[in-house]
Amino acid sequence: MQGAAVDGRSRALPDKADTSSKKARQDLPDGHMKQEAAGGGDGGAIVTAAYNPRVELAVRIDKQVLHCPLCTLPFKPPVFQCKAGHPACGGCVAQLPFGQCMACVDSGGFFDPCPALDAVVSSTRIGCPNAGCQWYVTYHEVAEHQKACPHTPCHCTEPGCGYVGAPQALAGHINTVHSAPLRAVQYGKVSQLQLPVSTPRLVLLGDDNRVFLLTVGALGAGAAVVSVVCARARAATRPRFTCKMWVNLGPPPAAAANCGKEDMVLVDMHIRSSSSPGAVAAADEPTFLPVPRMYLVPAAARDGTSMEVPLHIRIDKLSPLSDALV
Repeated sequence: MQGAAVDGRSRALPDKADTSSKKARQDLPDGHMKQEAAGGGDGGAIVTAAYNPRVELAVRIDKQVLHCPLCTLPFKPPVFQCKAGHPACGGCVAQLPFGQCMACVDSGGFFDPCPALDAVVSSTRIGCPNAGCQWYVTYHEVAEHQKACPHTPCHCTEPGCGYVGAPQALAGHINTVHSAPLRAVQYGKVSQLQLPVSTPRLVLLGDDNRVFLLTVGALGAGAAVVSVVCARARAATRPRFTCKMWVNLGPPPAAAANCGKEDMVLVDMHIRSSSSPGAVAAADEPTFLPVPRMYLVPAAARDGTSMEVPLHIRIDKLSPLSDALV
């Protein structure tokens, strides 16, 4: 009998455990889910909540809420707040005498970090103001984003023209309105161009639709100079591009008389950026290709007096790894 009683208890224990492990599920009005589990002998309930993934809302907010009332710049964490509720950015609090709020009547309000405002500032994002850019940026980082945004507007510098647009739009504008030739180039491959000295600009489009402006100018008596810039915000540094440009001297017989070697003028350079690429004079660039008069060739199908630069150009887009080493 004693053995049977023990055996009976051993079979009953799992049944009791199964009963205590059953949980009631209840859907809450706000979309959360609550689970209730029967507790031990105290009869209490264990309540857990399973939350849905983060949901973003499009809202309108007073711009002043996101700006420090002292310096008027956008708030950046950490944000501080005095006992009376006056907010201030960390930079302004550090400059206040004894860290006291000057807006309080008794000047006795001390500032403390405000995690609630930090959360608001960190989660407030707006669309980039540049046309064509699809990025949503944290509000206090918009100014920095615009400096490097590939859609930052560039200016046409043709006399009397006030056009402003994204680099790709600027390329189309210069090509159609100001009749500047346009040529597609592939990164890492050599392109051969015949540049009329009388045509000062040529628009180049890279594989990624990046816009480059090739400029031809005069250098001394009869010589020419060639430079290239990338049309984008001046502060933009990524990605970086390098460029090799060169011209060869004379026809093949001249090379044969020189043991099969051709004289050439070559430049290997990093390409600068400019938001007003047309305003950059070729000879004013820190690095350019000088083309002596003897390297120029007569323009084909012209009056015989026009000259051209027989240019070879190769643009390379630096990889992220090599870019980091520059």
